[in-house]
Amino acid sequence: MTTFDDRERAFESKYALDQEQEFKAIARRNKMLGLWAAEKMGLSPESAEQYAAAVVRADFEQPGEEDVFRKVAGDFKGSGLTVSEGELRSKMDELASIAREQIRAGE
Repeated sequence: MTTFDDRERAFESKYALDQEQEFKAIARRNKMLGLWAAEKMGLSPESAEQYAAAVVRADFEQPGEEDVFRKVAGDFKGSGLTVSEGELRSKMDELASIAREQIRAGE
């Protein structure tokens, strides 16, 4: 029974680590998305950092990424910028891949 218990603990530990890394990757993705959006909106570097932090916080409103999408899309619209849903979702996917790679690499 000890071997089975050891395997079970190992799987649980790996699952917990994977979940933690995914959380960090999504938070990093949201920050990078906020910085990208801030640049498109022409915000100053200081305002860009504040905006990126607001995008990260927006992800805690509800499960999933729709809250982040709505925030950024609404802010683009409020700034008079036209960014298609496809472009924004593609950027989110691209940045998520980059963030996951960075987290796995220990950056």
